[in-house]
Amino acid sequence: MAPSATELNGNSSKVKSVALHIEGREDHDLVLRTFRVLIADLVQHYNGGHPGGAMGMAAIGVALWAYMMKYSPENPAWFNRDRFILSNGHTCLFQYVFLHLTGYKHMTMDQLKTYHSSSRYSFCPGHPEIEHEGIEVTTGPLGQGIANAVGLAMATKHLAATYNKPNYEIVNNTTWCMTGDACLQEGVGLEAISLAGHWKLNNLVLIFDNNNVTCDGSADIANTENINAKMAASGWNVIEILDGSNDIEGIVAALNTAKASRDKPTFINCHTIIGIGSAVEGDAKAHGAAFGEEDVMSIHRKFGFEADERFSVPKKVYNFFQKLSLPRGRKLVSEWEKLRSNYCDAYPELGAELLARITGDLPHNWEDLIPKSFPASATASRKSAGLVCNPLAQNIPSFMVGTADLSPSVYMSWPGKVDFQSPDLKTTYGINGNYGGRYIHYGIREHAMASIANGLAAYNRGTIIPVTSSFFMFYLYAAPGVRMGALQELQVIHVATHDSIGTGEDGPTHQPIELASLYRTMPNILYIRPCDSEETAGAFKVAVRAKHSSTIISTSRQNLPQYKESNREAVQCGAYVFREREDATVTMIGVGAEMAFAVDATEELEKDGIKVRIVSFPCQRLFEQQSREYRRATLQSKKTVAVVVEAYAANGWERYANASISMKTFGKSLPGKEAYKYFGFDSLAIARKIKSYLEDLKHERIWKDEL
Repeated sequence: MAPSATELNGNSSKVKSVALHIEGREDHDLVLRTFRVLIADLVQHYNGGHPGGAMGMAAIGVALWAYMMKYSPENPAWFNRDRFILSNGHTCLFQYVFLHLTGYKHMTMDQLKTYHSSSRYSFCPGHPEIEHEGIEVTTGPLGQGIANAVGLAMATKHLAATYNKPNYEIVNNTTWCMTGDACLQEGVGLEAISLAGHWKLNNLVLIFDNNNVTCDGSADIANTENINAKMAASGWNVIEILDGSNDIEGIVAALNTAKASRDKPTFINCHTIIGIGSAVEGDAKAHGAAFGEEDVMSIHRKFGFEADERFSVPKKVYNFFQKLSLPRGRKLVSEWEKLRSNYCDAYPELGAELLARITGDLPHNWEDLIPKSFPASATASRKSAGLVCNPLAQNIPSFMVGTADLSPSVYMSWPGKVDFQSPDLKTTYGINGNYGGRYIHYGIREHAMASIANGLAAYNRGTIIPVTSSFFMFYLYAAPGVRMGALQELQVIHVATHDSIGTGEDGPTHQPIELASLYRTMPNILYIRPCDSEETAGAFKVAVRAKHSSTIISTSRQNLPQYKESNREAVQCGAYVFREREDATVTMIGVGAEMAFAVDATEELEKDGIKVRIVSFPCQRLFEQQSREYRRATLQSKKTVAVVVEAYAANGWERYANASISMKTFGKSLPGKEAYKYFGFDSLAIARKIKSYLEDLKHERIWKDEL
């Protein structure tokens, strides 16, 4: 019987019957049975994991890895490969087993058996992780994988628009993303879906494992929306597969239809049965627990395997995949490498630029693009960030800069910039562009912005350096995406403006007094808070050099004084001596926008004969990377009393300072200068507090405190 698929376009629908003649179809039943039994065995092996979804998705995986995807098990990092993203990452055994069956050398059966084990050398973590071959991004919290996939599809569109020429489609890969009910309920997934439809990313295919199960039970206990209509309304083609657990040929037909789309991304709604073949098939109990020995034996018998055998894969199953994947992969890589060579001969300048981007090389003179000096007048560091970033973005092809609907506030757009947009989009106010554009309007979608940026960065390390921008407070919305970028060691630069109570009348809702503590403790994030333009230049130099870290450059809304002592090169040390003073009693630590108060309070203290040295401290993590000798010499903690001045919560500064001038409450809706004064950020008030503190120290009444 010919398989069928329902294709929905907007409000219309039609049924298309397809009859495919694909190689190896006679082996499909054996392949599906083997896969499901193996999943049950692997989860039972250490009595933990997620078997149900992977078992139900088996036919989807066969369609992808046997027939549709461009990949090479022998060359996993081949540049023009298709990208596969498992957004419902808890079903990771689905991906690991297909990597094993198709011939990825590292994914041996012994490695598969380490799933949920105590092995520290496992390639099979509980969610896919980017550092393992065949895994494009680390998908953890649900929904982010969809956003990563949008970023990967954007990267393809941008590179194709930039480098492809007639007869030279040097970049033309497809991004395939698996998702479940949960990813489609998470806000980040919906934000990214909206953008993909808006951008008409027809090289993106989202495959929905629709088993109607969530952890609490059936998905309809909390969600009864019409997902097909929702996706169509978001600008997607929609195809429905009624027997997604078994209809390999119908799925292949749907995937082919999706790949042929000219103007929209495609959503394939595959109805599947979770835990198919188990005693709890179709039930939430199949989601996240081993089935138990008795049921595993029953699964074996049901699918035609000996009840007591484990981890059995017939040679015929290996042959089915590898006779397709290995020669096809070799052919794809060989043809692409020849095409690349011919392209470089035909277009030597573009070819050299593309090769540099593939290897992650920046122009040798990129540092010369940063201004050598800045105006001496008071300048908001958000404007300083624009002065530094704009010439970099304008002249370095790998920079793609975007903002969450705050272009007038973040100063990240440069003269002559072209927006990343579908070329046939015509907006009301004439802000149009094309896929070759490198300025991204994310709309009001901070979480998706950060997670899409991770996809851009992960496409091929160094090929695209994403820069995001928004108010610092809104990076609380973006935090899950920022965290995943740091965890994956992705080079993403986040420019966060309005970073203090100096934001003013927007009030405590927009004054991020606690947020720096989150990012200073988050591993592999360089949270840098520059005090003026020179330090902002230094922050960008650090960020561009940080190939395996994400960076947040934290900038002010209000104008800041410019200091002759400021040192862009010293920013890489995290902290440095700003003003030295022999025999000092106090080391004043100035941070970011509050450096002005540290400097002014120093002058007040010196009027009273108190000797003060000043340290600028833009980045705690960079400071921790310095030698013990450097850190001791900078802080002089054995000789002086250190006081940090920063209008944030004091958490973390106890490692470096004896006392703090800091925030203990949320902010207040006042003009910026008045807000600072209200909370005691005033040179006279700070000087009085420090003098009182020094008097108490003489009598040993206190040692560490928040002033």
